[in-house]
Amino acid sequence: MIQFTINDQQVEAQHGWTILEAAREHGIDIPTLCYHEAVAPSGACRLCMVELKDGNWSKLVASCIYPVAEGIHVYTETERVHNVRRWIFEMLLATCPASPEISALAERYGVTSTRFSAADPDRTCMVCGLCSRVCEEVVGLSAIATVDRGVYKRVGAPFSRPTDVCVACGCCLSVCPTGAMQSLFDTVRGIPATIMTQLTA
Repeated sequence: MIQFTINDQQVEAQHGWTILEAAREHGIDIPTLCYHEAVAPSGACRLCMVELKDGNWSKLVASCIYPVAEGIHVYTETERVHNVRRWIFEMLLATCPASPEISALAERYGVTSTRFSAADPDRTCMVCGLCSRVCEEVVGLSAIATVDRGVYKRVGAPFSRPTDVCVACGCCLSVCPTGAMQSLFDTVRGIPATIMTQLTA
């Protein structure tokens, strides 16, 4: 077992665990939206940032992808962490103003408004990539993709054409942290190949 501290509390973790996994094991709260146990972590949302300190030295890391190590000192509620978390929540509130899940989580951490303007007042998708990752890693398909780049990045079908690869298993719906996949689902999937064969027979 690896021994280190979180908020000056001595904790233990297994080799290969991340800081986030260790914190959850010990009941220490760290917010996250893009993390799910079923898929490999990606560090996309950055809400899980924590601060590592050693004397006068410190740095911020994404706890969902940072491995535990012997003797490190992790802090989840420092001023630097609060500042980064506040900025991320404000950006998410502007990016996904129609998401009740994001609004509720932001309010839980004291963020109820944003200084950024919303480009699309009806948007709920934060493009965390959980839907495409669960489709590929768990289902074994690639029916969902992130298309375009930068501010135009969005979730859709590969090559922006509804795909018959989708088997309508619903895994993407179950892992979506904002409920956005509910409205995107029919724009991503086409008619499954098995049904198409029956229709044309």
